[in-house]
Amino acid sequence: MAGTMRAIVVAEPGGIEKLVVKDVPLPKVRPGWVRIRVKAFGVNESEVTTRKGLSSPDVTLPRVPGIECVGVVDEAPAGSGLRPGLQVATMMGGMGRSFDGAYAQYTVVPVGQVIPFESDLPWEILGALPEMTQTAYGSLSTGLDLRPGQTLLIRGGTSTVGLTAAAMAKDLGATVLSTTRRPERRETLRDVGVDHPIVDDGEIARTVREIFPDGVDAALELVGSQALHDTLRSVRVHGTVCFTGALSDAWTIRDFSPLGHIPNGVRLTAYGGAASDLPADVFDHQLRAIAEGCLKVSVAKVYQGLESVGEAQTDLEAGVTPGKYVVVLG
Repeated sequence: MAGTMRAIVVAEPGGIEKLVVKDVPLPKVRPGWVRIRVKAFGVNESEVTTRKGLSSPDVTLPRVPGIECVGVVDEAPAGSGLRPGLQVATMMGGMGRSFDGAYAQYTVVPVGQVIPFESDLPWEILGALPEMTQTAYGSLSTGLDLRPGQTLLIRGGTSTVGLTAAAMAKDLGATVLSTTRRPERRETLRDVGVDHPIVDDGEIARTVREIFPDGVDAALELVGSQALHDTLRSVRVHGTVCFTGALSDAWTIRDFSPLGHIPNGVRLTAYGGAASDLPADVFDHQLRAIAEGCLKVSVAKVYQGLESVGEAQTDLEAGVTPGKYVVVLG
């Protein structure tokens, strides 16, 4: 029917059954916003959190979830530099949280969080990239200022951001150590170029220092605050730890003491960015590196159509396969 589209709407918190596919009005383009025909999107933990009603107060229901997507411009305001048919990526910035997101045939987002690109890569690969590329790049650049030849520890290495950060760090010329709690996933880490896979039993600082006695130059913390103290002890004097994620849902430290938690001379930063933090030329470099086989994208599974999102979220929660879960729309 003209003027409508198919979308997933979460009207109230709950289980997978709350992901309801229905006809909704086609979103209108307002000044400063662009309408994108969605071709593919990644399925993320934050969308599971939204569906369960556990997100921050800025997330209101009913809501079309989805914090990222790739697609083509359907309609854009004059002077935006975006033309219909142009390939674009978008992510974050309130998408799927404070305004309707990517679990739909079309989505409308601010022009400032749209990244144009040109690529012959399939949509299932492109759909895996926006959020994890932005987060990994921002963590390595803004958070850690990682340089060629340095050593990097990734705590939470089989997460999508961890796998992407490892591949990007290797492309930069770093030596990478990365952790997994499951010994059988060490090969997954080696597949993306990790030099030293480490099985994480809760304390890894001693293992890291057996490899690099002075500690590593940089560390990316993705597990959470309960692992942070140990991660800090893995880093050399004047090295840097960037806190980016909390796979364990542990975001805060009770009775935090800087003198007690941060070793002498070790720097602690954080990163939580948006689409504007991923320059178009950096995204283009990643696309070319993937196309040339120099950079590997870890896709766990590809799904077809909005009706498959429930299955994708179920698989994501089960965590059977590391990598990105991607939904492709026709």
